[in-house]
Amino acid sequence: MAKIEVNQVAEILKKHKIDPSLLREIVEELNFATQAAGDDDIKPPAPKKQFVVLLSDPAGKLTKQDLVGWVVQIPEDASPHSTTDRIFKGAYDFNASKRGRLLPVKSVGEALESGSAKYFKEAELWVKTKLPVAVMVTDNVLPKDEFKVEKVDRRRKDESE
Repeated sequence: MAKIEVNQVAEILKKHKIDPSLLREIVEELNFATQAAGDDDIKPPAPKKQFVVLLSDPAGKLTKQDLVGWVVQIPEDASPHSTTDRIFKGAYDFNASKRGRLLPVKSVGEALESGSAKYFKEAELWVKTKLPVAVMVTDNVLPKDEFKVEKVDRRRKDESE
């Protein structure tokens, strides 16, 4: 359907010599109708989210072993402890779907990798990395003088060569 400005409609009605009071009423109704339609197009602001890194530690120990994890987002006001419940809810909903009945997910990793974003969105969970990423463990301390970095100008070749 073609869209037309209210001003253009008013000009067309003026050309056909419509009564000015009737013209004013029509234009006011058109302005009201277009204003109400414009309000429907406005989307609510996106909810603020926080990042959560979910670690895969099958042994139950956070040591200097190789760990992998997934990055997900949850609403800003939600507790990070609710992340696993949100994943479970999304996975259960996916398994109840037609595709999930054919290929059900059996682990958290499978759910995050092959589960549909639609089911996680209903649980207010947004998966940022479908595949697990490497996680490093740190003691969160910067060394003082023990570790000095020497600047090397790689543009110049060493004169000894």
